Amino acid sequence: MATWRTALPLLLVAALVTVEDMISTPSCEISGQAGGDSSHPDGLKVMMVADLLLQGSDAGFADVYFRDLFISKFFKKSFERFKPDMLLVLGDISARGSELTKSKWSTVLQQFESMLGSFVGLPLHIVLGDRDVGKCNKLDEKLVSQIASHLPELDSAGCSAFEIGDVSFVSLNAVALLCSNNALRLSVEKAIERGSVDLRTQMKDATGEAAEPNAERARFSFIPWRDNDMASGSGPVLLLHFPLHRKIRSNSGMIKVVEEDLWRDISEDLRSSEDRDVDLGPCEFKHTLPLNATEYIFQALKPRMVFSAHAHRFCDHEHSDGTREVTIPAMTWAARGKPGFVVVTFGQNKAVTVNQCSVATESQVTMAYMFIFILSIATILVMSFTVFCIKIIGGIL
Repeated sequence: MATWRTALPLLLVAALVTVEDMISTPSCEISGQAGGDSSHPDGLKVMMVADLLLQGSDAGFADVYFRDLFISKFFKKSFERFKPDMLLVLGDISARGSELTKSKWSTVLQQFESMLGSFVGLPLHIVLGDRDVGKCNKLDEKLVSQIASHLPELDSAGCSAFEIGDVSFVSLNAVALLCSNNALRLSVEKAIERGSVDLRTQMKDATGEAAEPNAERARFSFIPWRDNDMASGSGPVLLLHFPLHRKIRSNSGMIKVVEEDLWRDISEDLRSSEDRDVDLGPCEFKHTLPLNATEYIFQALKPRMVFSAHAHRFCDHEHSDGTREVTIPAMTWAARGKPGFVVVTFGQNKAVTVNQCSVATESQVTMAYMFIFILSIATILVMSFTVFCIKIIGGIL
């Protein structure tokens, strides 16, 4: 009997460890086809998250000691499982970044670093989102420059081009591309132009042709792009916060173009995250880049692949020219839907494997701990009742 009573607490501890391990381990599956050898040991492995919506110094007790703690566990388990070479955050790292002072922005980054724990030294790139820099009527060039200066690799307009391994990346300030009258949009267009020039130069160097003189590329602003004979997919990997414009096949089989007056919606503070994409299909989004910006990007950059966010759910979509776009789910309990992330492996011959991963929801974690609590109470009651019965029996005997 004594052995049984001793075993109960051990079983309880074992149950606690097992349940906590289960709820903090991501569930993953491969999306689409790799199309080649992406499992090569030298392949570049990148973990991508989005929409963390961190509160920084405004975080409450439950945020710090429960939600942030579990997001940190999700990161740790994911890093240990996949061992990524790089971490990408596709925008909205902050819940209200455009309203924060410089010191409060620092607390957001500190909060993020504490979540990463011992993996804080992993190569990192952060894309700007609408919650980071604000909507169109609040989009300020000075504020964007100030925020971008605290984030790795970003220029003053919130754009970047970098290379890791043999994979080239271009990240753009998609918020600026949505706004028709702002100085930042021109800076983003220039970043797209630079990426296009670099791509054409690389292609011409590879074929032994001379590059075009810079003077011929001086003026551009979503004007019809000159003939570009480079194949789709020959450019860099494109990183955005907002998804690109797309055509969706309706239930009747007809092709429909998703059209909306985006900034009429966004002027109302992007609606609330609770209203986003309600009653739409898995790859139909209310908020996407305009058609002209999308065509401009496709023609200028010929992206190898596109990664976007903002929709708070996963989508693996192929555009009409064959370009694949993967939309990353939100990595937070503050958004609708199931939180998650993706791990992308860039292999040889442009092979790409996308692992779609989901993590436990807040309600699932809460229920798991309620189960442990109830099990603990039951164990205490059983042990107390057992001791009581032994005393009664001992008294009778």
